[in-house]
Amino acid sequence: MPPHNPSVVVVIAAYNEASVIADVVADVVEAGYRVVVVDDGSRDGTGPLARAAGATVVTHPINLGQGAALQTGFDWALAHDADAVVTFDADGQHRVADIARLVDTLRSRAVDYALGSRFLGSTVALPTSRRLLLAAATTFTRITTGLAVTDTHNGLRAMTRRGAARLRLRQNRMAHASEILHQIARLGLPWTETPVTIEYSAYSLAKGQRMGDALTILVDLFAHRMHR
Repeated sequence: MPPHNPSVVVVIAAYNEASVIADVVADVVEAGYRVVVVDDGSRDGTGPLARAAGATVVTHPINLGQGAALQTGFDWALAHDADAVVTFDADGQHRVADIARLVDTLRSRAVDYALGSRFLGSTVALPTSRRLLLAAATTFTRITTGLAVTDTHNGLRAMTRRGAARLRLRQNRMAHASEILHQIARLGLPWTETPVTIEYSAYSLAKGQRMGDALTILVDLFAHRMHR
């Protein structure tokens, strides 16, 4: 069945997500969007399962990291006539209904980036420790970018074709989420936040960031700035 919204491409970066990827892809495809899954060197059946569920699959032969996988997805979307690109996590914590809300925001607010915010929207089963980590990361981002964001490291976001084309991710690990915000600030293209819902599960929490990951992100960002 052809997509109802062929101008929108949903990019999903995936690494060893065989237990959930088919359901995630099927939900997005059923909503009428084109889906490209970048299988980032998975050692399980992530790629074949995503393809069977209706996604186009682009495969990295080795694991390069989520930033590199998203950049591959952006490049694919732009090469295949996307007018809007949406990033969507592979672990099942995002709601498909929020895709339309983000894309509508791009058009109604005439912005190049619509950033999902769980703190303008809602969360389900968010642990206090994770909330504190996210609050610290958001404060750091506001200080270092000048962007008055309410959320950071939220993988649910939409961008216009122009917005996607201007991003060039160099941070291959989790620091790419901060790097996107730094680049938005530097580019000066219009952006806004949009309320979204994040539903946490034992699976997504196990996949998510811990305090040690936050330290790694800071080191990655500092090293990147030193070599600019």
